[in-house]
Amino acid sequence: MDFDAIVIGGGHAGIEAAMCMSRLGFETMMVTQNLDCIGKMSCNPAVGGLAKGNMVREIDALGGEMGRLIDATMIQFRVLNRSRGPAVQAPRAQADKKAYEVLAKKTVERQDHLHLYMDTVVDLTFDSSGRTVTGVVTQRGKRMSAKVVVLTTGTFLNGKVFIGEYSETAGRLAEPAAFGLDRTLAGLGFRMGRMKTGTPARVARWSLDFDKMEEQFGDDDVVPFSFSHTSVNRPKLSCYITFTNRQTHRVLEENMARSPLYSGLIVGSGPRYCPSIEDKVVKFPDKDRHQIFIEPEGLDTEEMYLNGISSSMPEDVQEAFIHTIPGLEHAELMRPGYAVEYDYIDPSQLYPTMEAKLCENLFIAGQTNGSSGYEEAAGQGLIAGINAARRLQGAPPFVLSRAEAYIGVLCDDLVTLGTKEPYRMFTSRAEHRLVLRADSCDMRLFEKGYELGLHPEARYEAFCRKRDTIAEIKELLQKRHLSQNDFDSDAASAMNGKKLLLERHVGKSLYQILKDPQLSLADVQYVAPELVEANGEIIPGEWLRQVELDVKYEGYVARQEKQILRMDKIERIRIPDGFDFDAVTGLSTESREKLNQIRPLNVGQASRISGVRNSDIAVLMASVQRRRS
Repeated sequence: MDFDAIVIGGGHAGIEAAMCMSRLGFETMMVTQNLDCIGKMSCNPAVGGLAKGNMVREIDALGGEMGRLIDATMIQFRVLNRSRGPAVQAPRAQADKKAYEVLAKKTVERQDHLHLYMDTVVDLTFDSSGRTVTGVVTQRGKRMSAKVVVLTTGTFLNGKVFIGEYSETAGRLAEPAAFGLDRTLAGLGFRMGRMKTGTPARVARWSLDFDKMEEQFGDDDVVPFSFSHTSVNRPKLSCYITFTNRQTHRVLEENMARSPLYSGLIVGSGPRYCPSIEDKVVKFPDKDRHQIFIEPEGLDTEEMYLNGISSSMPEDVQEAFIHTIPGLEHAELMRPGYAVEYDYIDPSQLYPTMEAKLCENLFIAGQTNGSSGYEEAAGQGLIAGINAARRLQGAPPFVLSRAEAYIGVLCDDLVTLGTKEPYRMFTSRAEHRLVLRADSCDMRLFEKGYELGLHPEARYEAFCRKRDTIAEIKELLQKRHLSQNDFDSDAASAMNGKKLLLERHVGKSLYQILKDPQLSLADVQYVAPELVEANGEIIPGEWLRQVELDVKYEGYVARQEKQILRMDKIERIRIPDGFDFDAVTGLSTESREKLNQIRPLNVGQASRISGVRNSDIAVLMASVQRRRS
């Protein structure tokens, strides 16, 4: 069986990689262990969050699928950090997990040039050199050839599940692990390790006492994740908040010897920023309580997700400590929490294109690279799919910089720094986060997606209308000045108590006035109602919000852009393929070892490698420039 591309795995990374290559016309085969688990949400029933929501919108702006999937299946929407600055605000949506999974499967099934096959890949095939991937071998002995292969095995590679003293080989509870590829990758020379993640128990909704919890409503104003959508019309469910207490912690402390995390059964590194409840109790003994979010898993299920108390304790201990929590005293467990340990590769063995350095035409994405989260996996999967397609097209690689997207930060961090624990994206990881706002993803990336061939013409035309309208509104703001006559007009009565503030700005342009932190676009639109209407149509509120943020933060963004330009100068100094770092005199021994290990593509990437000194970067830059001249 011959294909242009093969994608191993049907999770969030695999979906984006497969959809990307098939949309570009390449015959693509997705091989996955269970066709009914395509797009499955293994853990929390949500998409987005701080920095993660930005990545979902970036994926959509580039032509990916995740934004459209969550828009069609969400059951609650919230903008996090709404009271804080726009750089740290982010959209998050609760998902109907089963509906998301069903829609994901339907989407890939109906995609032209995309084929699906249910089996487990256990080996890769190579050409005579042993260094160029040519296809895969499945557990049932089927051989498939391809020009490129994208590996997205998630937590299934040599996976093992733990619940107290019980363990089984599995990638998810009751779903078999994948074996074979771990030996192939190790045989190629990949440095590999073990990681651990976990998930909490699910309980029956009817067994909970919501009167003892705080109800958490979603936002009434839903902003779609996908730029293709102008609105989202979905049912809305509430979440609930409760807390652990000293009794909860006492139950855990008394049974800590039965935890596989502390008995030595689990050896993999767990997520630093999403620890299990037993880990929290051990590491934060002074805390009397920990917050728990009770989240619905869907419209057609009674299962509720206990966000904040993931655990691998024995089932009787889980039941005992859950019953000490207000509102959960009579909770009926439907699924126990568990930990899963799995193999991952050191991602510093990849190029920023997600292609392996140790062999050609093999791209790796998702949790196999040591990341955590659906959004991080999807972002890597899209970049891997784009670059696998570029390889097939004979086109130059596609790499996003740290100043262009959180996805660029993600990929650069993984391949430059590697990771020894599950990598999770945060706004704090991005040094240019003010230019990486969630609302402006399309302005940064949509054109790139169109040039890559991932946006149809109609969608691109809609983007152009938005871009041009935003430019026209800004021009109008600059041309229109506030005069004393405006306060004698009908608009004055509608200024909502902002009249005194506005009077201080008489003679200024509305553009200048909008920079006043006490005034918003809604306050000045009474003076110029044409701001909210174009060609007889009401301008979407999200467009106006983007105009307002662009104007208000123009000075801050300009300063960041100057920093970006300075950094861009060394990013543009490319290090030639096969460059001999050992021949560069003046490099420290540690820097030489790190540079040989990472093989950075440019001086900018080299400067971010842990352990490489600034003085060594100056030496390297001079050496590269001498060679170029």
